[in-house]
Parts: sequence; C-alpha cells; structure tokens
Amino acid sequence: MVSEYVEDIKNPEKTIVVESITKKTTDVSSLNSVDDYVARFLDMSNEARDNDNKEKSMPLRECLKTFPKAVMWSIILSTALVMEGYDTNLLNSLFGFYAFNKKFGHFDEGLGDYIIEARWQTALNIGYSCGSVIGLAIAGFFADIYGYRRTLMTALATSVALIFLQFFAPNKEVLLLAYILLGINWGSYQTLTVTYASEVAPTTLRLYLTSYVNVCWVFGQLISSGVLKGVTSMAGNSNSYRIPFAVQWVWPVPLFIGVYLAPESPWFLVKRGRNDEAKISLKRLLSENSKMPDKEVLAQAMLTKIQMTIQEEGTADAGTFKDCFRSTNFRRTRIASLTWLFQSITGAALMGYSTLFYQQAGLPVSMSFNFSIIQYCFGIIGTVGSWFLSQKVGRRPIYFFGLCTMCLILFLVGGLGVSDTNGAKWGVGTLLLIFTFVYDLTVGPLCYCIVAEIPSSKLRTKTVMLSRNMYNVANIIVGVITPYMLNPTAWNWKAKTGFFWAGFSLVGSIWVYFELPETRNRTYAELEVLFQDGVSARKFKSTEVEVFDAGKLMERYGETGIKHFVDHVDNAEEEDIIEKVQVST
Repeated sequence: MVSEYVEDIKNPEKTIVVESITKKTTDVSSLNSVDDYVARFLDMSNEARDNDNKEKSMPLRECLKTFPKAVMWSIILSTALVMEGYDTNLLNSLFGFYAFNKKFGHFDEGLGDYIIEARWQTALNIGYSCGSVIGLAIAGFFADIYGYRRTLMTALATSVALIFLQFFAPNKEVLLLAYILLGINWGSYQTLTVTYASEVAPTTLRLYLTSYVNVCWVFGQLISSGVLKGVTSMAGNSNSYRIPFAVQWVWPVPLFIGVYLAPESPWFLVKRGRNDEAKISLKRLLSENSKMPDKEVLAQAMLTKIQMTIQEEGTADAGTFKDCFRSTNFRRTRIASLTWLFQSITGAALMGYSTLFYQQAGLPVSMSFNFSIIQYCFGIIGTVGSWFLSQKVGRRPIYFFGLCTMCLILFLVGGLGVSDTNGAKWGVGTLLLIFTFVYDLTVGPLCYCIVAEIPSSKLRTKTVMLSRNMYNVANIIVGVITPYMLNPTAWNWKAKTGFFWAGFSLVGSIWVYFELPETRNRTYAELEVLFQDGVSARKFKSTEVEVFDAGKLMERYGETGIKHFVDHVDNAEEEDIIEKVQVST
C-alpha cells in the first residue's frame, strides 16, 4: 500500500503518514463513464467473493484468533437468556414447593396437601408466553429502528423493577401480572440475542455462538434447580419461596454494562445506511494476528461483502412483515417457523416435570431436585456435544435423527405410563433424563442456529420474531394442556402423555426430511442464491453456488443502480480516510 505525507496546516513543519488518499480520490473522480463504473463494480464483486470464500474456509483456530472479540460480545448478549431460562423453569419447579403452594394455592382435602389448581398453573404458564409474544413484536419493531443494543438495554433496565413486582406479589393475580410483564422482556431477549450472534459471527463460528443460546437456557434452568435445592430445607418458612425470585437481581446490571460496551451489529448499520459506523463496528470485532496483520483491510472487505449481500437481496431498506410472506421469503419464513414449532411440540414440556415423576415414585422432594440438577447438567453436556457432532454432520441430519430418537423415547415413556408401579415411574424419570440429553444434543441447540441462518439478511430480525412467536403460541397451547394432562385432579394422563408428543415428533421428522435444507458451511450470500434459484431442500448440500455474480446484479439494477451503489461505497471509504487524517492531526 502506498503511503503519503500530509501537511498539518496548523503546524506546517509537521507531516503525518497516511494511506494513499490520492488513489481513493482518483477512483471516485475518475468514474466518468459507464465502463469506469462497471470496472469498479467488478472489483467490488471480486473482493466480496474472495472474502466470502475466505470466511467459509477459515479454520476454527484461525477464526478464534481473528474474531475473539466477536465471540466475547456475542456471549455477553446471549447470557441475557440465562434470566429467561431461570425464571421459566423456576415457575414449574415452584409448583412442587410447599411454601409457594401454601402462599398462592389452597388446601385440598383429598390430597391432604396445599396445591395450586390446574387452571392457575395454566394461567401463570401462558401469562409468560403471552407476554413473550408481545415482547417479540415490540423488540422486532424497535430493533430495526434503534438497533439490538439499545433495545436490549431498555429490556434489562425495566427487568429490575419488574422483579420487585414478582418478589412482593401478595396473591396469584399480581404474580400473573408480573409474569406477563416479565414475559415481554424475555420475548425481546429471544429475538435479539440469537440474531446478534448470527450477524457478528463468521460462518465457521456461527453454529457455536447461536447454539450457545441453548446453553444459556439450560444454564438458567440449572441455576434455578440449584437455588430451589438450597431452599428446600427452609420450606417451613413462609417467605422462603421469595429467595429464588431475589436471585434474579444478580443479572440485569452487569449485563446492561456489557451490552452498553458492545459494538452494534454491522448488518443492522449497513441496512440503515450507516456504513462508516458499520466499518468501525467490524474493526471492533476483529483482532490482528500473524494471519491478519492489518484489520483495516479485512474490515473493508467484510463491509463490501455485507453491502453486496444486501444489494443482491433486492433492496437496501429494512423490509416489511408482508415481505416475509412473499416470493422466496415465504419459504424461508415457513422453514424457520416450523423448525421452532417442532422444538416446542415434541415433548420438551415434559422435561420440566421429571421432578414430579420422581416424587410420584416415592422419592423425597430434596432428592427429586437433585435429579433435576442432574437433568440440566445432561442438557449442558448435550449442547456442548452438539458442537463436536456438528463438525462432522450437518444441521439437517442432526435435527432429523434427533426427532426420530425423541419419538422413540416418548413412545417408551407412554408405554411405561400404562403401568402404575414405582418401577415404571422410576423408568419414566430416567427416560426423561435421557430425553433431555438427546434433545440438547440435537433439536434444542440446532434450532437456534437454523432459524438464524434461514432468513434473508434484510428480513432476519422480522423472520426470527415471527418464528419465535410461532414457538410462543405453541407454548401457550402446550402450557394450557400439559398441567391438565399431568395433574391428578384433572385429566391425570401422567406418563401416557408421551404417546401424545411422540405423534408430533413423528410428523416433525417427516417434515424435516422433505423441507429442511442443509445450511452447514453456507454463507449468507450462498443461501440467498440457493433460495432465489428455488433449489430443493435435499439438494442444498450438493449444489454449486456462484455468489456476487456482477453480471446478474448489473442486469437486475441497471446503470443507474450500479452508479449509485459504487458512489455510495467509494464516498464512504474516502470519508473514512479523511476522518483518520483529522484524528491523527
């Protein structure tokens, strides 16, 4: 690269060495003919293609050396989901906690114990899910305008006050209100964290950072089980149930600080036309090393690729919700939504009830919570195992065989439910532990990765929001019927519920085989081409793709569109260099 010496007009004797401004200025000013613009556009296409290929083929070790900050910021934002995993698991576990049932339930003469009736268990469960639906809509709207950071910081700040409402709730009605309002915040976490992770991560790291969201969920559930285990000895204290609620105040403040310091998603910034800020954000995600001595060059190449990818999708605006149901985007929305739907309706609801089955088998309450802790440890081990499994196997086969295995386990659970012996109940509890491991090895973490990869860059936030709302609506229905299925004063299906969810697992397996495409080792630009060309799901893996085809782009946008795009990019580069000179002086 040629260096130039620029004179400081305030100090004529002082000069500063900078990158060549002459070349940049010449590039912009010399583009007077159509041929000049075409040549420049071809250069940009080749640069974007080269960067796309390098990102796709970058080894994991080199990727970690180059993008350690991207990993760190993604982990910080995703950790917000620990709060959701903690709180949602806490509620189901508290239904078996004496002090909680005494405060919010009534004494049942037939059972000789305090119990919260099934309709109120249902109301509390779906209250959270209804709040999540609202939160997703709010987060999707504001994130497209203000970005992921500001939206998430607002949710974290309001969580502090809402936990007070939960902690001091005097009755079931106020507790329900607290869960609805907190559900709005949890809904915003669901969209923003997985989308941010998918946009700051290169192709090699995308699976690890998006599936880490599942680790956060399981980790939150593990913490809540550990806290409940710790307070079981205090069950006689009427306020002991409040301790698990109070623990939630640990998270919002440090997470708020972490999100405040994090860079904004460069994809969001480019979609908003803030290219200079996007380049700064990219440089904050990179670290110089022996393989990449100058992060300025890589940041510019990545910025060009993002701009070209968004350009290839058709428009540079943020898109509308109607766009999610048009043309090829409808297929992408459908795949993402059904992927999340089958995560919800294939028996996941039973994982939180293994404690109940162990108690019905005669296990003491304290020991049953020990098994809950073991269950969530299995979940974390399963998620980490999915990282190693995915290095050898693609997303599609992992999701498919995961559903098939879950279907088999659920049929066995239902079969054991026919017997009412203690041995059968022990068998059900143990199978649910195995089910948890299989779920978190396959369907659980892979869902987050697939849903983040399938949408177009332009509509990613909105598509993830719609998909997650499909999941939440399903959870509302599941939350309504599950307590009735298991509650001894309602339908009392107990473990025979396994037959019900096994049927949905079978349907999900069939759908995956015919419609879920393989996205492993595919960049966003490649996925865009595959969907635009209407490639069938079973051919995604084998189809050769040529990205950033300048000829097709020029044919699509014409001379005016090409000229506007080149001028926009080159002017942004020139302004960036001039700004560096001003800072240096």
